[in-house]
Amino acid sequence: MYIILFIAMAISGLTIASGFYLNLKKDNSNMGNMLRIKRLVKGSVAAYLALVAGFLFFLIPNIARAQSAADSSSGMGFLAAAISTGLATIGAGYAVGAVGSSALGAVSEDPNILGKTLIFVGLAEGIAIYGLIVSIMILGRL
Repeated sequence: MYIILFIAMAISGLTIASGFYLNLKKDNSNMGNMLRIKRLVKGSVAAYLALVAGFLFFLIPNIARAQSAADSSSGMGFLAAAISTGLATIGAGYAVGAVGSSALGAVSEDPNILGKTLIFVGLAEGIAIYGLIVSIMILGRL
């Protein structure tokens, strides 16, 4: 378990260091190094995603297994509630980012449509509430 944590920290540190280097080194004279670092960042992100997928595939079923045969679905129920809330929150964040930036651009051109744009941002935020309601319903069944 500690080896997986160490590998994840090493990959994350490499990705962060590469990102800082890319941010600080913005001149176009050294395009060879920039391409290598971009490939390094892509490779480290892919390795990190593979590590997370391996962790989810191999370790989560052992952790989520129930203690007795009578409660055989409780571990997976908790996992389902967590996943539904997490994915809904990620979706809501993406939606609010897209709708909010468009709304800001529209309001900057015509300030009279602020109320209409707030409705769209509120609808995008509702996605997270739906995921929370689904997870509460799952937890209510356990």
